[in-house]
Parts: sequence; structure tokens; C-alpha cells
Amino acid sequence: MNETVTGFRSAAAPVNTILQVSGVAEPDKNTPHSTSGETSSHTQTASAAHNTADSTAAHAASDNTAQTRPRVKPADPRFSSGPCRKHPGWSLNTLNTDYLGRSHRAKEPKARLASAIERSAKLLGLPADWKLGIMPGSDTGAVEAALWSLLGQRPVDVLVWESFSSDWATDIKQLAECETITVNLHKADYGDLPDLSRYNPAHDTVFAFNGTTSGVRVPDLDWIHTEREGLVICDATSAAYAQPLNFEKLDVVTWSWQKVLGGEAAHGMLALSPRAVAQLENRPAPRALPKVFTLTKKGLLNAGIFNGATINTPSMLCVEDLHSALDWAESLGGHAALEALANDNLNVINDWITDTEWVEWLPVDPTTRSNTSLCIKIVDPVFAALPEDTQQGWIKTMCQWLAEEHVAFDIAHYRTAPAGFRLWGGPTVATQDLIDLTPWLDWAFKRCLKDISLNGENA
Repeated sequence: MNETVTGFRSAAAPVNTILQVSGVAEPDKNTPHSTSGETSSHTQTASAAHNTADSTAAHAASDNTAQTRPRVKPADPRFSSGPCRKHPGWSLNTLNTDYLGRSHRAKEPKARLASAIERSAKLLGLPADWKLGIMPGSDTGAVEAALWSLLGQRPVDVLVWESFSSDWATDIKQLAECETITVNLHKADYGDLPDLSRYNPAHDTVFAFNGTTSGVRVPDLDWIHTEREGLVICDATSAAYAQPLNFEKLDVVTWSWQKVLGGEAAHGMLALSPRAVAQLENRPAPRALPKVFTLTKKGLLNAGIFNGATINTPSMLCVEDLHSALDWAESLGGHAALEALANDNLNVINDWITDTEWVEWLPVDPTTRSNTSLCIKIVDPVFAALPEDTQQGWIKTMCQWLAEEHVAFDIAHYRTAPAGFRLWGGPTVATQDLIDLTPWLDWAFKRCLKDISLNGENA
């Protein structure tokens, strides 16, 4: 394997590791949740003293900010970036259970799988000559199948600017260790993009459209040549259905059900262009493939995979959950409506950051800011002067406070990203919930600063 590494614009924030928060408490019954009839400024705070029965002793001892707790809580505190919040109106009781306990190879269940593929393709606007199939292993399984099945015919360029694109780079390097493949890594730090002008149309290119763990997306695909020799493999797991994809510039697109549509985990989608199919059939991968990555049969594309005959056994309950999400998306008006909802959520957080001194966007360039994975960093000088591990500890503590208040779950930064918060802003998240969350972020940080002062912590 030949490898070259290029580094480009660097975001100043370091790469850190934190522990995720898993414990939650029951909501404070005295603090109302937002309802469809309520409006709330994201700077609003309550002025009356507010005591809760489930406050911890440490809370009572160190926190006088109970008097300024925001009055309104988000109606739904789930802001996880995967698995993501279910769509509005979702209920387990509404899912079709007719095919549970049936073989997925039987006529009717297989038809439901084929319908899920067809509806997914239509909602995404996939060209008619592309192939779409359901893959095991979520988006990861779909990406790995593409890498193993398609790479090896030409040099490979990997664009790396967050954790998952870094994972793909690691896997590609390992794949190439025993083969004569040149791998070029074009890197940037969290918050930035590599230099896209380094794209080489003669090479295969692998990149993530939207960096879920950094909140940085490519602003467009103008940098990719329409006429090209190499294949372009795009991990679009947190972009599909919320950001526009120009399929003329792509050859392989992957995503999972658990992101923008709020489906269940463990199932991925793999979309192949005619160019990708031609390479699979005419220039097969120069290596043995595991069954779960094998896309051909007797030298031709295994058409069954793309018609509902999945490689391994899918969950028919998850399939029905996807149909429910597709019903919801179609009822809104399709892709454009989903993208508009995500853009509204981006604008809410952007307005709050503009008016808030202690936070800033992690993405440096406004044109690269994701409308789904909303990543923010803390720039307050007192907090920024703390050692990295201390910053990470305080993020964990603030997330715990917010979870105990039943205000926000799972919003800590990704374990290898700079210390901060990561909010999911996909279309299943109500804009009002983000509006109602921001005063609580202010509350948590004010409490954090007070405790830092009381503890005498410094750099």
C-alpha cells in the first residue's frame, strides 16, 4: 500500500474524549412543557423560586440558580443524533404487525420490503436507473459493502474531517495493506473541511456528505466532475432526506433508517449508479468478500438484493416502522418539506448562538454548517482555560443536569470531538422544542460557571 497524507485548514479546537451520560430522572412536574398552543422566547427565564423533590443534595448545596430556571421545558427531550427522535404522531400501536413471525422470503413480507425500497427511492429523488437495496449493519454495513466490493481498481482519495470519515480511512488503509493500492488522505480538523480542490477525477473518492460528529457538511458537489473515471462513494447517513444530493456527481450513496426519518437502527440503504453496477459486473473486486458484502451473483449484480430479497434476515417490525416514517414524510410534502423543517431548526440554534456570548458554532464556515447535526463549542474564556479533561467532565455534568430535569437527553459532543454539545436538528425534531431548550443550555452553563468558581478550578 502506498499512502500520502495532506493536511489543510485547521480548526483550533482539540480532539477530546468524554463519557456519555446514561442516567435520567423523571420530569419536574412543576415546570411546564411546551405545547402546541404555547410560545416561548429562547431568552425567557422564570423569576419565582422553584424547588423540586428529586433535586440531589449536591444540587441544593451548590445551585442557587433554581430561582432562574426556565419556566418551559421542551415537550420532548430527545435530541440524540442516532438513533434519532421518532416522527410526530408515531405510535407503536399504529404499526402493521401482520408480517411479524413470517418469513421475509414469503410473498407478502417480501413485497413490503420491495415497497420500502421503492418508496425510499422516490422520496429521495433517486434516478430511475439507479439501484437501491437494504443492507445489514446500518449505514456502516452499506459503506463497508461498497468499499470492499468496489475499491482496488485505481488510487483512492479519502476526505477526512470527523470520526466516521476517519473510520473509513482506517478501513481503506487496512484493506489496501496487502494490495497495491495508493491511498491519499486529505484531512482537516473538527470544524473544517479538507481542500476540496484536491479532488482527482481519475481516482476513486470516499467522503461523508455531512459529518455527523462535527456538524460540518460539504456545501455542494460542484467540486466533483460530472465526467470522471473514478467512482465517488458518499456516506450520506445524516444528509439523506434533509440535504440536496446531486446524483450526477455521485456513484454510491449510503444511509440508514435511524437518522433523518427517525427509523430503527441496524438497517442500511445502498444506492448504486449505473457506473457502479458496471464496475461490479465488469471489474470485480480483487479480493474474497464476506457474504454480507457480496453484491453480485454469477458475475452479475444480485438483483434480488435490490428487489426486497435481503442478504440476511431483516426485522419486519423495523420495516413497518420505516413505512410509518415514509407515510409521515409523504404527508408533509416529501423531501422539500423535510429539508425546510431541518433548516428551521438550524436557524433557531443560529439565532441563539448569535445572541449568546459563551458558545459558538464548531463549523468555521457558515456555508458548511449542518442542518441536522448541530454542533456547538464553548468559547467562554473561563471554561476554555480549563484543562481538556476538566472541560469534558463539565460537559458530562451539564448533560446530566439537563437529563435530570427531563430537558435534554444525549446531547454531549461525540467522544472524539472537541468539548461542547451536539443537538439533532433533523425534521422529526419540533422547532419549538429547540426554542425551549436554549434557555436551559444557558441555565446549565451559568450553573457550571458558578460551580467552577466555588471549586476554585483554573487552568
